[in-house]
Amino acid sequence: MNRVVKTSSGYEIHFRYNPLLVEEVKKITGRRYMDCPDGKPIRYWTVPNQSKEEVEAFAEKWKFPIVDGQESAVIDSGYDFSDLTIPDMPELVTDYKFTREPFPFQKNGIAYALEKKKLIVGDQMGLGKTFQSIITITIADQFPCLVICPATLRENWRREWQMATGKRAMILTDNMKESWPRYFDRGVADVFITNYESLRKFFVKNVKESSKFTMRDIEFNQNVERIKSVIIDEAHRCKNYKTQQAKFVFGICREKEYVLALTGTPVINKPTDIVSQLMIIDQIDKFGNYKVFKEKYCTGLPGALDHLNAQLRRHCFYRREKHDVLKDLPSKTRQVVYCDIDNWKEYRDAESDLEDYLRKYKQRSEEEIKKSMRGEIMVRMSNLKNISARGKLETVYEFIDDVMESGEKLVVFAHLKEVIAKVKSRYPFAVTVTGDDDQDSRQFAVDKFQQDENCKLILCSIQAAGVGITLTAASRVAFIEFAWHPAIHDQAEDRLHRISQHDNVQCTYFAGKGTIDEYIYQIIEEKRSMTAQAIGADDRTRVDIMDDVMMLFETKNERITENTLL
Repeated sequence: MNRVVKTSSGYEIHFRYNPLLVEEVKKITGRRYMDCPDGKPIRYWTVPNQSKEEVEAFAEKWKFPIVDGQESAVIDSGYDFSDLTIPDMPELVTDYKFTREPFPFQKNGIAYALEKKKLIVGDQMGLGKTFQSIITITIADQFPCLVICPATLRENWRREWQMATGKRAMILTDNMKESWPRYFDRGVADVFITNYESLRKFFVKNVKESSKFTMRDIEFNQNVERIKSVIIDEAHRCKNYKTQQAKFVFGICREKEYVLALTGTPVINKPTDIVSQLMIIDQIDKFGNYKVFKEKYCTGLPGALDHLNAQLRRHCFYRREKHDVLKDLPSKTRQVVYCDIDNWKEYRDAESDLEDYLRKYKQRSEEEIKKSMRGEIMVRMSNLKNISARGKLETVYEFIDDVMESGEKLVVFAHLKEVIAKVKSRYPFAVTVTGDDDQDSRQFAVDKFQQDENCKLILCSIQAAGVGITLTAASRVAFIEFAWHPAIHDQAEDRLHRISQHDNVQCTYFAGKGTIDEYIYQIIEEKRSMTAQAIGADDRTRVDIMDDVMMLFETKNERITENTLL
C-alpha cells in the first residue's frame, strides 16, 4: 500500500516499484533507500524530520496517506482489528430446579456455557466458576462427567457436586484403576474426579519413547470414550502444550461435546498462554491456528489485544470481575476448602490419644476429677488443631499462589507462630502483624499493605490482628486455623469488611478433611447466631464449643464400638 509513515526519527515512504515515483523521491533532501524486509516488493525510503515540508508536498501531490508507525504495522500485517463488538451475555431459560439459586450473573454464565459448550470460564476468583460449571453439565445432562483438578481440590469438588445438585461424585483412587467405569454403569456415581498427575494412570494405555514427544506417541485406553463431558479446573496449568500433562488433557477432551476450562488467570505472562487452552477446548480454529494466532496477537500490533478480547468473548470465553457484578453479590461470602493433610500418622496418633483420654474422662464420676481433666482435654484438642494446621500448608500455598497470580491482595490469618513463620519463609515479600512485632512494626506493615499497590500479602496472628486494625485494601481473607467460636472469626473478617470497603469480602477457611477442623467449623456455623452474646463472654463460649466437640468425638467412638461389636 502506498503511504508515508511518520516515525520518531522522520518519515518512511512506502510504495510498489514505479520509476516515476522513484525519480520524485530522489528530489527530497536527505532521502535514503532501504532494503525492504522479508523480500516484499515494496520500495522503502527514509527521510529526516528536516525535510517535513518536502515530504508533505510529495504526499499531497501523489495522494499518499500519512500514517503513524503503529498504524503502518497493522497495515503491513494485513489484519483487520476494527471489529470490537462483544454481544451481551445470554439469559438463562430453563425449568431446572436449583438447590441453591444462582446469582443473576451466574445464570448468564450458565446460559453462555450451554450455548457455546466448549469454552474457558474466566471469572475472577470467588465468583463461582465451580458452581456454574456443575449446573451447566447437569442441565445439559452430560454424564459421566470427568473433573480434572489439583489434588488438593478433589474433595471440594466432590462436596460441591453433592451440595449443588445431589449428583454422586467419586474421587478416583488407586484401588479402582480398572473398575471405576462400572460405578457409573451401576448408578453409583455420575461424576469422577481426578488430579492432573493421575491422568496417565486412569486414561493412558501406553506412551512411546520419542525424541520429539507428540500426540501420536500417546495411546489412550477405552475409558476416554466413556466420558461425555470434562471440567478442567485451574486450566492455566495447561498453558504449555509441549508438556505431557497438557497433551493428556487434550487427548481426553478430544471430541467431547462439553469441555469447560476454568481459570481466573487464563493469561499469566503473555497472550500465547491461552493458545494451549484454546486447543484443548477445540476452539483454536476460530483464531486461525497457532502460527496465525502468534503472528496476529503476540507481536505487539496496536489494537491486537483488544481484538483478541472481543474474539474470545464472541466465541468461547467469558470473564466478570467483582466490580462488574457487585450489585448481585452479598457484602460478605464464605467458602470452606477441605484439605488432605500430609501428616496423617502424627494426627492419627494424637487423635487416638485423645479418644483414649475421653473414655477415661467419661468413666470418672466425681465432678472435681472431671473438672481437673477438662483442661487436659482442651490441651489435647488444641494439639489436634495444631497438627492439622501444619498438615494443610501445601493447599494453603497453592491458594496463595493463585491469588498472587491474579494480582489481588490477600490477608492470611493463623494462630501458631510456627505456621506463620513457614508461610513467611515461603513468601518473604509478605508483611506481618504478629505478637512478636512491636507496635511500630505492626503499624508499618498495615500502612504498607494499605497504601502500597505492590504489597499484596499480609500474614496476621488472629490474636494480634483480629481486632483494632483496618485492612480494607484487600477483599480476600483466608484462615489457616479455626478459632474456638465465631466471634473471633467475625472480628477478623471485619478487618476487611468495614465502612471503607467497597467490594464483596470473600472469606476462605481451610479445613483438614476428616480432622477436628470439620467438627469445629460445623459447630461454629451452628452457633454463629450467638456471636453477639459471645462478645464479652469469650471463655464461656470457648468451653461450650469444646464440650460440643467432645460430644462429637464421643459419638464417633460409640459408633466405632457398635460397629466393632456387630
